[in-house]
This record gives sequence, C-alpha cells and structure tokens, in this order.
Amino acid sequence: MTDPPAGGTGSHKRPRRRRGPLQLVSPYLMVAPAILGVLFLLLYPVIKNAILGFKEYGRRDFTLGLSGKWIGLDNFKEILQDGEFWRVTWRSFWFTGITVVSIMVISTLIALMLTKLGKAMRIVVLTSLVCAWAMPIIAATTVFKWMFRSDNGVANYLLVKLGFDSFDNYTWFADGKSTMTVIILLIVWQSIPFATLTIYAGLTTVPDEVYESARLDGAGPVRIFTSITFPMLRPLFLLVTSLEVIWIFKCFAQIWAIAGQNGPLADVATLPVYAYQTGMQLKRYGVAGAISTVTVLILAAMLVFYFRQLFKQEREADK
Repeated sequence: MTDPPAGGTGSHKRPRRRRGPLQLVSPYLMVAPAILGVLFLLLYPVIKNAILGFKEYGRRDFTLGLSGKWIGLDNFKEILQDGEFWRVTWRSFWFTGITVVSIMVISTLIALMLTKLGKAMRIVVLTSLVCAWAMPIIAATTVFKWMFRSDNGVANYLLVKLGFDSFDNYTWFADGKSTMTVIILLIVWQSIPFATLTIYAGLTTVPDEVYESARLDGAGPVRIFTSITFPMLRPLFLLVTSLEVIWIFKCFAQIWAIAGQNGPLADVATLPVYAYQTGMQLKRYGVAGAISTVTVLILAAMLVFYFRQLFKQEREADK
C-alpha cells in the first residue's frame, strides 16, 4: 500500500496567515483603558497615601499647598506606640469577624432554603434580596436609625411587646456596645443579598444525583452539607468569605452615618474611621496616611492568604 502523495488531501495544511503589528498589539490596546483607569483610580491614591505617611503634613502644609517635611518612619512609630491605635485595630478585627461569620451563616441557610422552595416563593425571596441589595447605603442607614429610635422606634416597640420591658425608651445610640450592635445588624442586612445569591448560584451547579446517592446511603442534611456541598463549593465559599472580609474591614459609611454626629464614635471607630478622624478632624494628614497604609497592608495580607488557599486547592484538584 503506497503512501498518499505529499500534495494530497491527507497532508494538506492551510498556510498560517502572518499577523501584522496592529493585530499583535490590538488586544493590549483594548484593555489599556481599563488598566489605566485601575492604575489612576486605585494604585495612584495608594502610592500617594503611602508617601504621605512618611511626611509631617498638617493644616499649614495643606492650606499653603506645601509638600510637607520628610520624617521617615516617625508617623508609623507614633501609631504603633499609641494604645488607641491598637484598641481600634483589635476592634476592627473582632467587628469584622463577628459580621462576616453572621453573614456567611445566614446567607448559607437562606441559599439552602431557596433550593427547597417552589418556583413562586423562590422568585419572591430572590426579588426581595435584590431589592434589599439595591437600596443605597445612606438610605438603609437612615431607615435603621429610625427603627432604633428611643421614642418611636420599631425595635423598642417589638422588644417591649415580646416582654423585654427594659427596652422601653431604650437609647441605642448612647452606648458603644448597643451602637455597634445596630451597625453590625445593618451591615449584615446589607451584605446578605450578595452572599446568598452567589452561594445559591453555586448550589444550583451541584448535580441532584449526588444528593440522591447520599440520601440512599442514609446521610442526613448536615452530613450532606459537610461531606458533599461544602467540599464541592469550597472555592466559592472561600471567595465570598474573602470578599466579605475585605468589604467589612474597610467599612466606613455606615459607621460614620450612625455614630459620626452626636454618637459614641470613639467606641465604635474602626481603622478607616480612625484614619479619617485623624486626618480630617485633627488635621494630621501624615499620621492619617500612616494609618491608612497599615490598613492597606492588612488587607493585602488577607488577599495573599486568599490566593494561597486558592492555588493550594487548584494544585490538589490537579492531582
């Protein structure tokens, strides 16, 4: 049997067209505006803020348009030796921890509930979540401040009706603990829609056959979740948790809107609020820059942890 001729159809290949210079650079030109926008809106302020942290920059420098005096690490040494900075940092961590755990637990339960609901009720719940998610931050904060008013707030009314008479005319915004409770409830309520919708989308990708096999083997709901659902959706849970940690840790608007005026701000301030107070109220912009830089470094460390866990899971999946 003879081989087909070299020019036959079995060995014929279409010649590759040589790509011109414009075709080579066109993908980069298309993403260039987005990259430049990120560099200008994100990277430039971070670098500018970090430089400010190494300067003595106050009201006079800002008013006269001066560049400030370089003082090296003095601002960082000052905040690291300040007890108030460490109190605010500790408060930022436990505030983030409590809020994120609450968000993830409640969102997971709601997402699991959605998988069991009928079509009509599922649409109602999903629509309610989207509406809550679309509500502006300041508008939601205003509603919560009204709900927790001491004289005619809904929260005190319901608590008294349930038998908690101590909450009659209770002033929520006069004490740091109660104010922080309201802030956590507000942020949890605002964050649940995103986490719930994301987790529910992940749950819909798990094949029903896997659940049916587990039920035939006698597995209950808790065992199914811990042995099947969570391991299969671990990257998704890690992603949502990491995003929530970053968003909650740098939360500013809700805290300032609730406690910024005539509230116990000193008892509820987190690192972003503390940096704002130092810069805008005390006019110590250099120290505020140092506080903000430390906050960015903490968030960067959280991102490093997330990517390490993500790459570890990818390596385990490839084995």
